[in-house]
Amino acid sequence: MKIHLASVFVDDQEKALRFYTDVLGFKEKVNVPLGEHRWVTVVSPEDPDGTELVLEPDEHPAAKPFKTALAEDGIPVTSFAVDDVRAEYERLRARGVQFTQPPTEMGPVTTATLDDTCGNLIQIAQFH
Repeated sequence: MKIHLASVFVDDQEKALRFYTDVLGFKEKVNVPLGEHRWVTVVSPEDPDGTELVLEPDEHPAAKPFKTALAEDGIPVTSFAVDDVRAEYERLRARGVQFTQPPTEMGPVTTATLDDTCGNLIQIAQFH
């Protein structure tokens, strides 16, 4: 068994697609209209056949309060692995990304937390 899909609830699928591809560097994999919304997934360019991240509309009544509570408490909704957190932090800051936590060493991992502009905090992590 392996993870095939993971979802991030977003407040605007088009804005999310631009952020996750143009800013973070993921690649669009699937983009299928489904009525008012779309089935949109992105993948890592390093693993195009790997786990897909679904940019899921936050229309379910529980999604927005859940996202708000996590963000208010500073809790990332998910984590992406990077080779060098400090370099990625500087690259993304240069692209206008706002961080709520700069690179911070936590034992065997260094993390930083960014705002995805769609209502979520996302952690980037480097394992030592």
